[in-house]
Amino acid sequence: MATKEKSKSFILRVDAETMSAIEKWAADEFRSTNGQLQWIITEALRKAKRLPKKKASTIEEEERV
Repeated sequence: MATKEKSKSFILRVDAETMSAIEKWAADEFRSTNGQLQWIITEALRKAKRLPKKKASTIEEEERV
């Protein structure tokens, strides 16, 4: 069962070429553009070992499924 997580909104400026690439990638992965950006950021944080321990363990559990 998923728990509700608090989210924080912010404005992100991205050049048009990069945004087009993100939108295409999101469509290829059947994600929204916002979902794709969240995934990209989470993956970068995970690889850099900078995710909070609780979030990192949740992601590891999801990857096993």
